[in-house]
Amino acid sequence: MDRLEAMSILLLTVEKGSFTAAAKALNMPLPTVSRKLRELETHLGTQLLVRSTRKLALTDAGATYVGAARRILREIDHAERVASGEFEAPRGELVITAPILFGQLHVLPIVTEFLATYPEISVRLLLSDRNLHLIEDHVDMAVRIGTLPDSSMVATRVGAMPTVVCASPTLLATRGTPKLPDDLAAFPCVTFDAFAPRAIWTFTRGDGSGTVEIPITPRLSVTTAAAAVWAAMQGIGATRLFLYQCADALRQGDLLPILRDFQLDPAPVSLLHAARGALPLKMRVFLDFATGRLRTRLIGLGQSMAE
Repeated sequence: MDRLEAMSILLLTVEKGSFTAAAKALNMPLPTVSRKLRELETHLGTQLLVRSTRKLALTDAGATYVGAARRILREIDHAERVASGEFEAPRGELVITAPILFGQLHVLPIVTEFLATYPEISVRLLLSDRNLHLIEDHVDMAVRIGTLPDSSMVATRVGAMPTVVCASPTLLATRGTPKLPDDLAAFPCVTFDAFAPRAIWTFTRGDGSGTVEIPITPRLSVTTAAAAVWAAMQGIGATRLFLYQCADALRQGDLLPILRDFQLDPAPVSLLHAARGALPLKMRVFLDFATGRLRTRLIGLGQSMAE
């Protein structure tokens, strides 16, 4: 039995919440995942997981073992980085994750410039609107938009991302322009599920006394920002997105911002990495390289919104 492999499978199974999800993520047959975890339990002489048809739960021994396994795998990863010389020169593979559209528009250009500057570093850019787990998914650095939960991760704030409610000029000419957040209750809307899965949009109150939640009954609900932008441009309804997701449509006049005085404070944008001792040089140089460039891009986005 490969104990390190079994530890990795166990951690991923716990993170995903099921054998099936772990098998899919590993591209491994489900019976193989189950067998390897049974072999680990047999080797340890104790039950690690309580299996049921609905969910998995860790036993007390399992919780203790998972914590130890995380520390062991981190230490092995660190030892491999030292052995490969990553602390002596900027070299090796750098794994970065970012939201899909933001990554395409703003992270990828920085990465290509970075690769030209550091020829001994290669980059694996994982674009996903799901927040990958940095340790379990073996990610070095993440670009995150939104308030970060308290954790052991180290965050470098690079800017802020406004949210925008916008609609097509044709729709506004036909239905009138909403003046207050409450007006949206009777206004056709397009919701982007990844942004507001409960179809409730939050705004600041005009008198500065706090926030107000507006329940939205969408005419159309979609699962990608691009689809929400397109539908809004066709006059289906107003939509609410991060600025970068609709910046081109706003710039070209295909969509117009509304309720600007009631928007929440912009969401923080951060570069995130796991807390550790000395950073490998490949991570340190990317952090230094990307921070200023991302800030410049975000400032440019904000200025375009103000114009």
